[in-house]
Amino acid sequence: MKKEELIDYWVKTADSDYNTALNLFKSKDYHWSLFLGHLVIEKLLKAIYVNNIDSNPPRIHNLLLLAEQVGLDPTEEQKDSLDLITTFNINARYPDYEQNFYNKCDYDFTRKNLKKIKELRAWLQSKLGKK
Repeated sequence: MKKEELIDYWVKTADSDYNTALNLFKSKDYHWSLFLGHLVIEKLLKAIYVNNIDSNPPRIHNLLLLAEQVGLDPTEEQKDSLDLITTFNINARYPDYEQNFYNKCDYDFTRKNLKKIKELRAWLQSKLGKK
């Protein structure tokens, strides 16, 4: 695949996952909504990785590390959001026996964090020249 095709792949799948995250929120599948939100940000960072560095982005899920690897300079608030959203990947996939993450993912928690995901998504899309 050509570089632009790879970037389009990451962006299009991120867009699809974003719509799925919103649908999961509407259906009250809050923890999965946040899990998909993590994937949205990860895929956009990998699109930027392809654009800026190499066609083979690393198979990691740490969003702040990816942002730093692609040369972004996130604000402190963005760094905090990237760190928090990274935890959604682990907590949704590997829940603890008390289901702390599942219990935390109520309407307000999820809505607040989907807003952070939306803001990061827009920031990353602007870095790619996409809307």
